[in-house]
Order: sequence, then C-alpha cells, then structure tokens
Amino acid sequence: MLVTSTPAEVKGVRFMVMSGEKAGGGNGNGSVAGAVEEERAGVSASAQVPASALARTSAQAQALTQAPAPTQARVSLRERKKQLTYRAISDAAVAMFLERGFDKVSVAEVAAAADISKPTLFRYFPAKEDLALHRFADREDEAARVVGGRAPGASPLEALRRHFLAGLDRRDPATGLCDAPQVLAFHRLLYGTPSLVARLYAYQGRSEAALARALGGGVTARLAAGQVIAVLRILAEENWRRIDAGESADRVYAGAVQAAEEAFVQLRSGLEPEGRG
Repeated sequence: MLVTSTPAEVKGVRFMVMSGEKAGGGNGNGSVAGAVEEERAGVSASAQVPASALARTSAQAQALTQAPAPTQARVSLRERKKQLTYRAISDAAVAMFLERGFDKVSVAEVAAAADISKPTLFRYFPAKEDLALHRFADREDEAARVVGGRAPGASPLEALRRHFLAGLDRRDPATGLCDAPQVLAFHRLLYGTPSLVARLYAYQGRSEAALARALGGGVTARLAAGQVIAVLRILAEENWRRIDAGESADRVYAGAVQAAEEAFVQLRSGLEPEGRG
C-alpha cells in the first residue's frame, strides 16, 4: 500500500481539487482545461490563478497530503507544469470517485468535470484506473531512491528499515498508519474496487523493478527487491486493516513498529536461522 496524494506545488502554493473544486487554470476560468492549455503553450500554470483559489485548502486535501512529497532532483518548468496538470485532473476524478464510487463515474463525466475532452484525458491517463492511482506515481521508485541516497556505510536494508520507521512515526499514509478520514475513505475506495487493486499491482511491480536496478540488477537483486516490496506492502496492509477495524493510528503505532522490526530481521536472516538444516 503506497498511498499518497502529493499536491501540485509551485513556490509553496498548493493546487488541489477536492470537495468539487477545480484546479485553477491560467485562463482565469478555474478549469483543468486552462492548465492543459498552459502546459501545452509553455505558460506557467500558476501565473494567473486567483488569490482566493490559492487560499482554499480543504480538510480533505490536508488529510490526503500529510505525507511529504518525495525528494526530487530539480525539474524543468515544463515538467512542473505537466505535473500540475496530471495532478489537477487526477484530483478532480478522485473527488468524484469518493463521492459516488469508482464504477459509477464514467470517464466522460471526469472529462466534463475537468472541462477537457475525452481524447485529451486519455493522453494523460491511458486507463480510468490511472486517474485514481496517479498519486502512487511519485512513490513508484521511492524504495530505489532510498537505497540510492543512503548514508555512507549504511546497507540498503538498513536504509529501507529506517525510512519505513520514519514513515510510521510521521503517520505517512504509505505505511498504512494514517487514520485521517479522507485517507481512510481513499483506502476503502481502493481496496473495495477490484479493478483498482489489480492496477495497483502493476505500480508495485514497477517499484520492484526500480529497486532491483538500484540493488545492481540480476536475479539476486530481483529476488531481494521482490521480498522487500512484499514486506512493505504486507506491513502497510496490516496497519490499514487494524485502523479500518476501528483502532486509532496512535494505538496501532507500537505494534506497527514491532512488526516492522521483526520483518526486517527476517529479511536480513532469511526464513530459517543459520545452522538449521
């Protein structure tokens, strides 16, 4: 479970589409279409957004954005504009899915709400499921980035362990240890929709491939990456299961830390202790 909703951000300004709001486009009409037009034209997507629109950050948006954006290298202005557009369209879709259910909202309705055409929408999102799962895109290579950016002398496994424990401590939704109402609503939407669950496995497969490359490639690296990604997923799912059953994140925290420590010991030592035949 790697849930996050990273807000599109330019100089600290958040662009979120929740509670029926649309992301502001520079054409002044507050539509996603404006952002699309600007992204194509090479105009900053934040240039003409009304100040009132910038000031609005709903409780839903705050809950879904508790996890900090992953550290990224400096990107071009055009790439930032593209990210703004992707996120604006995705957030518009997620708001509708949360309100009515994934299967009851058509792609045509999402396009209409975003004020863009269906062909334009499909240029950004090849499948309807990607509209809901776009927030996973920033986390696909997170484990790989943790390994690549680890401190000198730290092993890949130790870096991943510390990273997961830090996520538990800050209640990162990616760890499953987040009881913010809108995070819970999104998780219920996700795990209650078979097509979204199936699509999620494709995202996790790419996470595994990225981590295998960071570990050096080859069969051994692929085996290690598969085990790590599976452990992270199972730990997060267990945390989510307990919270969905009614426990608070604070109550689950101690058990989540213990389970994580035991899981990383098992990753380090293998399924059987040394010396056993």
